[in-house]
Amino acid sequence: MRSRQFMIPAMMMLVIFAVRHSSGKAQDTTMQYNKLTTEEERVILQKETEKPFTGKYNTHKEAGTYICRQCNAPLYKSEDKFDSHCGWPSFDDEIPGAVRRVPDADGIRTEIVCANCGGHLGHVFLGEGLTAKNTRHCVNSISMGFIASADEVKTATAYFAGGCFWGVEHFFGRADGVITTNVGYMGGQKDNPTYGEVCSGKTGHAEAVEVVYDPTKTTFEKLARLFFEIHDPTQVDRQGPDIGDQYRSAVYFQDDEQKEITLQLISLLRIKGFDVATEVAPAGEFWAAEEYHQEYYRKTGKQPYCHGYVKRF
Repeated sequence: MRSRQFMIPAMMMLVIFAVRHSSGKAQDTTMQYNKLTTEEERVILQKETEKPFTGKYNTHKEAGTYICRQCNAPLYKSEDKFDSHCGWPSFDDEIPGAVRRVPDADGIRTEIVCANCGGHLGHVFLGEGLTAKNTRHCVNSISMGFIASADEVKTATAYFAGGCFWGVEHFFGRADGVITTNVGYMGGQKDNPTYGEVCSGKTGHAEAVEVVYDPTKTTFEKLARLFFEIHDPTQVDRQGPDIGDQYRSAVYFQDDEQKEITLQLISLLRIKGFDVATEVAPAGEFWAAEEYHQEYYRKTGKQPYCHGYVKRF
């Protein structure tokens, strides 16, 4: 299993995921990001490139984490940075799940974007032999920020499946203490499955959501309670109009504590009369879904059609 716990900058708390009433209930709103300068927009939004040897992080060597300039999501650790003499900051690895690769419009190169907000970072090149990992993430300095090691705080990760991952992500993305979300696939037999393969029902995967959160701001129990209140945990292999094994309800735990909390909550629900069908299983490999699935409702402005909040505890 790939560990998804890592250090995230304290300044990430600047990211606003929802506008909330004094009652604590979240309003429907699009995710807000840091205000960008004209030059930052040119690179991050319009996918242009800063001039070589001009970026402030090109020869930067301080220990810490490089983060997305637009949304503050962590991207790279300083120990993965190396001097490639190409004129732009270079990394031979990324924080797991932080960066997505997209075929470039030129049909030749591979673009890299922030997995959380889709902001343009640069391009990735393989097979150059510059490091043992044989990978070079060539990143625009202007696309990043930096947090020194002394300013970082630890985060934790949870995995939930409860029907269409668009709706599950929508609610977790607005929850207090949640830093980033990713939609993808878990619990199946095939490596790196596609959406079409998962929908065929032949891979055994569930549509799942990876939730990275600040344990000083929320807890796994609070997130698990929210999970059981934003979908119907009594439905088997479906959620609303979506039918199929990939839409099953599941909690994929990373340790005994997450497992026990989940089982306790299920017990409470059964005492209340809910015939809970939620699967409780160890977290395996999480495979990120295609880019167009990430933050689907934020991108489209639509609302979930098979998820809604129902108080059950």
